[in-house]
Amino acid sequence: MRSMISAERRRTLSPVTLTVVLVVLTTLAGCGPVKVVVDGNFPPPLITPLPVTLGLWYGDDFSKHEFFDEAKGRKESSWIVTTGAAQVEMWDSLLAGMFTKVVHLKNKPGPDQNLTAVDAVLIPHVEELQYTIPAHTSIKVYEIWMRYSFELVTPKGEPIAQWTMTSYGKTPTAFLQSDQEAVNLAAVMALRDAGANFADHFTDVPGIREWLQAKGVVSERATR
Repeated sequence: MRSMISAERRRTLSPVTLTVVLVVLTTLAGCGPVKVVVDGNFPPPLITPLPVTLGLWYGDDFSKHEFFDEAKGRKESSWIVTTGAAQVEMWDSLLAGMFTKVVHLKNKPGPDQNLTAVDAVLIPHVEELQYTIPAHTSIKVYEIWMRYSFELVTPKGEPIAQWTMTSYGKTPTAFLQSDQEAVNLAAVMALRDAGANFADHFTDVPGIREWLQAKGVVSERATR
């Protein structure tokens, strides 16, 4: 933060006053948002993979996802929660366990793309992220809630299915020493919840089961 006091004005201030002003300015300059870069461990699912070669495309809105919450008052702090790298790590691990092969794409699928090496392309989006910390509520837990949307498209970009999904994670305050650690763990729990929900319900999504059946693929879930 640049000082707003001109040299001329400084000469009119007493040494004590000037010291107080400089201390206040230094304090304000050091006050910034609380930053959390989500980091966790995401093991692959223990399931039989579908015999599908899945293309995967992450847009910048996903791979660089960042949530900013501006403080509502002087007693609150602004927060920046960066989930992009953790999103990519979790979904890479999950999808590698769900399908026989996953191919990462450099470009979004479209009519001009020649993606003969994949059966379909998944495009995930983080539509919304919400969080609560004890400073916001009287409950001593940290919570993260995320809403995703997904597109499954053909190699030419034609829609196969579109759907949304939510996930949730929370952390009791007793287990961790700082707000940042607690928010990070709540986000990791929400990511793991997203992975479990996706794996459990993928073949139930309207359009996907029909697409799998047309390819001669029947999942274990579909036969139960």
